Amino acid sequence: MTSLPLGSAALEEALTPRLALVEERLRDAVAQSDRLAHATSRHLVDAGGKRLRPMLTLLTAQLGDGARPEVVEAGVVVELTHLATLYHDDVMDSAPTRRGAPAAHEVWGNSVAILTGDLLFARASRVVAGLGPEAVRIQAQTFERLCLGQLHETVGPDEDADAVAHYLQVLADKTGSLIATSARFGAMFAGCMPSVVQQVTEYGEYAGVAFQLADDVIDVRSDAETTGKTPGTDLREAVPTMPVLLLRQRVAGPDATDDDRRLLADIDGDLSADEVLADVVARLSRHAVVDETAALAQAWARRAKDAVAGLPEGEVRDALMTFADALVARAA
Repeated sequence: MTSLPLGSAALEEALTPRLALVEERLRDAVAQSDRLAHATSRHLVDAGGKRLRPMLTLLTAQLGDGARPEVVEAGVVVELTHLATLYHDDVMDSAPTRRGAPAAHEVWGNSVAILTGDLLFARASRVVAGLGPEAVRIQAQTFERLCLGQLHETVGPDEDADAVAHYLQVLADKTGSLIATSARFGAMFAGCMPSVVQQVTEYGEYAGVAFQLADDVIDVRSDAETTGKTPGTDLREAVPTMPVLLLRQRVAGPDATDDDRRLLADIDGDLSADEVLADVVARLSRHAVVDETAALAQAWARRAKDAVAGLPEGEVRDALMTFADALVARAA
């Protein structure tokens, strides 16, 4: 079974063995001759994951010649890049778990985790070099946006900037850019027309923002067993999320309630104790700002669907529509 809800048995049959090839190549790509580097590089690969990005590459390639070997290599590139960002993100966010396993920095320390992420970026660069200069350029642009997104998330918006607009740009850079590249590579290496490549690229950008907004909802309304990540980690580390930004907007306005103000004060307070964090997460999860975040996720998913509405009718377009709906259904 594939990790995307494709809605088509024929697509499942076509893509499942291709995804198995990506998985095989991914394990080859992270293999290191150095014992420690090998163990750290395999850590998140072995922990599993949905492989959404390479699956999207394989799916959009079905709009052209999806059997080309370059498509599989492109799928490896985007997943290696994604894995590299996870090592870095978990250090930045002090996340204790990832995919139900201890985060790499919890096992080997921050420095080793960061260097492992760098190693995986290097491996992704080696693989993409075999796909030609245009692929290298796209990968470099994507890497730049990933870094800028993390930088802007870390430093926050300027004092007079719109914090919500700033956050949406962070999501576009940190998440949308790589999902867009995943979709772009599939169509590009399958020989699709430039107009088709452009449509799926826009789809990936919008779907990526929808995906992350849905994650903001899931972070406060799901448990660690479901997500593989400790609920409220972002709150504890003061990492901005859309529900908190919307709550800040509300508290700054004339219609804020005492409950709104108390909740925000507690979010900005000491969340180091597990019971305090759990109480704040529970109160936030019941607040209207989380419903507003879910509605925003749905709006971005609709933008993604609109971007590919002009593709030829068929099972690939239908699968892209289904996938966009599934991204936000997780947060329902």
